[in-house]
Amino acid sequence: MRRIALAVLVTLALVFTVLPAWAGSYLDRAALLLDEARKEGDMLQPRTFDKELVLVVKALAEARARVGRKMEVPAAVTKAHPHLLLVLENYERAASAAEDGNFKKFMEHLNTARDEDRNFRAIMRELGYTLPDVNTKK
Repeated sequence: MRRIALAVLVTLALVFTVLPAWAGSYLDRAALLLDEARKEGDMLQPRTFDKELVLVVKALAEARARVGRKMEVPAAVTKAHPHLLLVLENYERAASAAEDGNFKKFMEHLNTARDEDRNFRAIMRELGYTLPDVNTKK
């Protein structure tokens, strides 16, 4: 009986130690993706005429959206992940609109991305998680 109790305690300790670490990895990845996407969107907004910058931002946005679709998602945050994907896809669409010279569409997608970013963060807080600040030096 003692062995079973000890095995259960060890298993529970491992589960509660490993799951936050996995969620932490997701939080780190999501924070990095969101932060870089926001920075590039903010930088591109007044410079949509710069075709070379648009091409760089578009390539990075496409890569981020691809990574977001393929990343492993902990069960605890599956409710929020579609909003992360919407953020990344709208930044990608904004860059495509900038490439096409359509500033109105660029701004629509940029604003949608920002709204979805807020939705993602709100759902994460509701689930009990906070994204780390990627600008903080440890």
